[in-house]
Amino acid sequence: MSRRRSRPAHLVVAALLLLVAITPVFGLSQAELRVSGVEPGVLPVRWTPESPDCAHTPPFLVHEYNSTFFILRQSGCTHFEKPFLYLVLGSKEALLVDTGAAGAQVSAVVAELLRRHSQRQQRPVLPLLVVHSHGHSDHTAGDVELSRTPGARVIAATPDALAVFFGIKNWPREIARHDLGDRVVDIVPIPGHEVASIALYDRRTGTLLTGDTLYPGRLYVRDAGAFVESVGRLVEFTATRDVAHVLGAHIENTSTPYLDYPQGTTFQPDEHSLELGRAHLLELQETLRHMSGDLQRRSLRDFTLWPVVPK
Repeated sequence: MSRRRSRPAHLVVAALLLLVAITPVFGLSQAELRVSGVEPGVLPVRWTPESPDCAHTPPFLVHEYNSTFFILRQSGCTHFEKPFLYLVLGSKEALLVDTGAAGAQVSAVVAELLRRHSQRQQRPVLPLLVVHSHGHSDHTAGDVELSRTPGARVIAATPDALAVFFGIKNWPREIARHDLGDRVVDIVPIPGHEVASIALYDRRTGTLLTGDTLYPGRLYVRDAGAFVESVGRLVEFTATRDVAHVLGAHIENTSTPYLDYPQGTTFQPDEHSLELGRAHLLELQETLRHMSGDLQRRSLRDFTLWPVVPK
């Protein structure tokens, strides 16, 4: 596809005003969330614009799940991968998960969100910690720009960098924790899709961020053994935790069961919802178990297992 030029700053900031319609939380019910102590939020009816008209589509759609948890979706007008990014705010630090694909810069959008949060709290702007669900370019393209931002730390998407920063002595079998200030996030190494893949669990909202390891789309597996172990690690981790949502980094499936959009699709008017649940994680584990290590491509209702043959 042809690449569009970066939008003027006023359009980037204007994108913050485009909040989509919302529906009740799926996964745990509102009553269950209240009982468990998990902080609720809302998810949108749709993540795509009403039309493929790129002239009036901002580079990022910003959705406020709640006042301290934001979901950003990069427009297909800027890159066909249309990745999701996540901004989680603690009392001492903000966490950005992924920096997007080429074609748009997320730094101005994040800076504006942090500025508005600072005004609401009447406190200084939070310093920013940037990590990645994994190291592929459609999740790291904004690193250089963000690394120039005052108060931002960008952790390289490599096992060594992650292990050093989070104090993981036994990668990938050790689970780490990071306190953003009155908000703990667990870091679960899950290589298989990519060597530096991690999942992040936000204890406050009960949200599990799984990157490209589990999402409504094509689950590309490059290391079958590591992937099987990683899925088992996630199943074990979530067995004792409330999981309101499993949120990945893309949507590639349509709302029709077993059907996905072709790779390279930029406008997906009938796409699957972003949110999955722990049941999908169990379904994936059971599918892997039946294959006994000999992974084969298989379409399931909400995603496709897609082993990648090394070249």
